[in-house]
Amino acid sequence: MLTGALLILAPLFFGFALLLENRRLMTVIHYTVESLVYFILALLGLGLGQMEGLGQQLGSMAVQVTALVLVLLLANLVGLWLFHRWQPMAVTPDASHARPGYHRLFLAGLKPLAAVALGMVAGYFLLPDMPLAEDLATWSLMLLLFLIGLQLRNAGLSLRKLLMNRQGLGIALMMAGSSLLAGLALAPMLELDWHQALALASGFGWYSLSGIVVGDAMGPAWGGVAFLNDVIREIIALAIIPLLISQRPAMAIGYGGATAMDFTLPVIRSSGGLTCVPVAIASGFVLSFLSPVLMGVFLSLG
Repeated sequence: MLTGALLILAPLFFGFALLLENRRLMTVIHYTVESLVYFILALLGLGLGQMEGLGQQLGSMAVQVTALVLVLLLANLVGLWLFHRWQPMAVTPDASHARPGYHRLFLAGLKPLAAVALGMVAGYFLLPDMPLAEDLATWSLMLLLFLIGLQLRNAGLSLRKLLMNRQGLGIALMMAGSSLLAGLALAPMLELDWHQALALASGFGWYSLSGIVVGDAMGPAWGGVAFLNDVIREIIALAIIPLLISQRPAMAIGYGGATAMDFTLPVIRSSGGLTCVPVAIASGFVLSFLSPVLMGVFLSLG
């Protein structure tokens, strides 16, 4: 398992080590990443659809997802509230900045669910036996991580400045720490080993990563649970950011997890103002690196 974890993590760090200056190539990489995400999610759904006894397991999966979402939500918000009390952050909303269409963002948040659902239908009715699907998903994920490493390295962001952003780094570490504590509390509830529960809690909203990595190590049912937990986090974040960011910015930025530097960033920008942007990018950047590392390490202990 340790070798497999290292093989998954290596492309991310290799991509981050390469510096590109061709903007056209970076645009191609952006659209390739977007396409790969939905392709990987469809493969995740395919694995779920091919799983024996899927109908009997859906009820237990729903209970597991509910437990994960609620316990992580409570732990994260309490931890981030404590961080806000310790390191308060003032925000200055920009009234002139156009607010994004929240209904469009919510619909975009539902697209991953649609990709998995289509994969499930294909796996259940059309492709009940596709032995190469798991290998294809693993190699696709490795390519995705390599391209994301390239994006992070060539986003025009200074790694030193990101890591020196005290608010962003503190939010990321509190988010990660509170998630891991929640994972330990969830282990007996989910009837899992402690390291498996910690792996489930380490997705931080990166659903395309957690679904495949957890599914490869723990089976397609747990991969589906990990995916749903992280995609629901993203949807909840879109709802709570405008409500919390003016008074509790750490809670609003932190709960979005790794998505604070991409998907939820427009809502953070429009609701909290320009001062929140570097904090959100720093927090999302750190969590984007911590998530695959932590999942790889915890799953290698099995």
